Amino acid sequence: MASAIQKITSLGERRDIPFNRLVLSAANVRKIADGLSIEELAEDIARRGLLKNLNVRPVVDGEGKETGMFEVPAGGRRFRALEQLVKAKRLARTAPIPCSVRPADSPISAEEDSLAENVQVVALHPLDQFRAFKAMVDEGASEIDVAARFFVSPATVRQRLRLASVAPALLDAYADGQLSLDELMAFTVTADHARQLKVWEAVSRDTFRSTHGIRRQLTQGALSARDRRAQFIGIEAYEEAGGTILRDLFSNDDGGWLEDAGLVDLLATEKLRDAAQELAGEGWKWIEIGIDFPYGHTNGLRALAGVRPRLSDEEQASRDALVEQLDVLYAEHENDEDLPEAVDARLAELETAIEGFDGRPTLYDAADVARAGAFVSIDGNGNLRVERGFVRPEDEAPASAGDDAASDAEADSTPCGRAVTATAGRDEPQADEGDEEALKPLSERLVGELTAHRTLALRNAVAMAPHVALTLLLHRLVIDTFLHGAAGTCLDASVRHVFFPVQGAELKDSPSAAAVQARHASWLDRVPTDEQSLWDWLAGLDQEERLALLAHCVSYGVNALFEKVDRYGGSGMSQSALDRRLRQADRLAAAVGLDMVAAGWRPTVDTYLGKVTKPRILEAVREACGEHAAQLIDHLRKGDMAREAERLLTDKGWLPEVLRTPVVEAETDAAADEPLAPLPAFLAEADPGSAGGPDNGVVLAAE
Repeated sequence: MASAIQKITSLGERRDIPFNRLVLSAANVRKIADGLSIEELAEDIARRGLLKNLNVRPVVDGEGKETGMFEVPAGGRRFRALEQLVKAKRLARTAPIPCSVRPADSPISAEEDSLAENVQVVALHPLDQFRAFKAMVDEGASEIDVAARFFVSPATVRQRLRLASVAPALLDAYADGQLSLDELMAFTVTADHARQLKVWEAVSRDTFRSTHGIRRQLTQGALSARDRRAQFIGIEAYEEAGGTILRDLFSNDDGGWLEDAGLVDLLATEKLRDAAQELAGEGWKWIEIGIDFPYGHTNGLRALAGVRPRLSDEEQASRDALVEQLDVLYAEHENDEDLPEAVDARLAELETAIEGFDGRPTLYDAADVARAGAFVSIDGNGNLRVERGFVRPEDEAPASAGDDAASDAEADSTPCGRAVTATAGRDEPQADEGDEEALKPLSERLVGELTAHRTLALRNAVAMAPHVALTLLLHRLVIDTFLHGAAGTCLDASVRHVFFPVQGAELKDSPSAAAVQARHASWLDRVPTDEQSLWDWLAGLDQEERLALLAHCVSYGVNALFEKVDRYGGSGMSQSALDRRLRQADRLAAAVGLDMVAAGWRPTVDTYLGKVTKPRILEAVREACGEHAAQLIDHLRKGDMAREAERLLTDKGWLPEVLRTPVVEAETDAAADEPLAPLPAFLAEADPGSAGGPDNGVVLAAE
């Protein structure tokens, strides 16, 4: 026989009780503040009233009789909020409060009621809140109104509205638990529902999908606002031209992504063209513009030796005062982790003013300007870069006969204590062969023999005068480095500048390139352009400066490049020569303590990861982050794997093997019959093409 169903006869008594007859019960289980503050709850009650009754019980005396007071075990926060309204005289002390009254002798304890009221409340799903906010805005409420009603910031409302505007299929996936809240946030980067769904289709099957990867796919093809082109044109100009920006409201997006990369390039080119038009007023023969120029784009061009504009006494005093103010500010805030906004702005103002004095363009001779040109591009920080004063070989002024005559006259009139003898090749009137007593030019053979003697004597003398030898070598190297190999020097030694036929786009903006360029520019400002003055200037440098200049000149000849070898024995690079070069490069790297991480190289999609195979990418991640990290990305497609690997390898200091500096063992070379001291690497290995025999100590005059 089925048991009878027990029917509910009462859901409790509802009564309005004056507020001054209510007291807070110690049985309330909520001890820790959470959710809205009491002040915010009081404001909400004042606006919309009490949405939920207080749960109360009669207070009884020692004999069990009701006293007319009621305690509140459930609804303590609402009681405190009402209490604040009463204290603020916004609510009367005797105002009736809706209450649910439990009998004093109820078998259910006050603690149980308090616990049940809090535990049985189910938190609102975030998606319901997103949609509710959107519905209120759709009905005409502003974002600020909604924020005020629910005591959140307008930015929070904008975030909720952005989440509610994601493609409905993604919202359904979030509601079903297929998509996390963080992943849903990542999809808000773009408002394009079709693109959102396409990316979701691509990542939905990935077990280890990441928010970073979702954002990367959604912004693929867009330019970061940090891109130098975007910095150059300015975000406002891009938006005024009709460009759209993708923004991430849930993380620091550094200004977002500019969706129309073609428009950015167009605006950047137009701005460069305007700068070139202004530059053309200086009279240059040609001006090349480009968003970018490769490293070494001025190779083969002669750089004009201009003059730095001198500051007047008044201008110099103003600059010195600015520098002093800058130094004082830096000293005052040296230990501050974060500079005050006003101080930071003042520092920027001072630095800009100083740059106004220091950044004045170099002055050039008008005749030189008429045959030279300039390059206009964008530097790595998004600023305009103008490189003035480069002469193409075809634009060089031709040497005139008058110039040659003047040079000869100057040479003939030079007081040197001996007669000037014409050498082979000089155009001079020929003496009559029939006149035996006529002074004939020396024969070419004799001149060669005599100058061989002189050369040998000079070598011996230079070898015994190290200071002069260093000046001589520096003189030649400075001519090669700064004056582009002027002909007619007396020292057959030079550094052949090694250029880079293969290079990544980022090479020109690397820290090494910036350091080399800055050092070269600092020396260029000091090096005299006249060869005679150059000698005196070099001789007057102290030893430390001479060595620094020598090192700078020599550095241009360093060649650690890998080259494709000529497998057919032609005139190209042989395998043995390449191996020798790379071994010496390793020795040199060890000698200078080369650290490519400290030099600024990083494994990115552009520099390495996007140019190697998937096993190479996994090998890099495995070496730097461990096997587990490699397993996290081994299922991804090549492009996604490269991007995730770039993120994982950030700040790990990982380098591909070709960039690592090996520990080079000292090389030795010994004869079979007599042990010799170890030789330097460049002496221990003979030139593969050399056919010379052992040195017998004889120096040939014709060598």
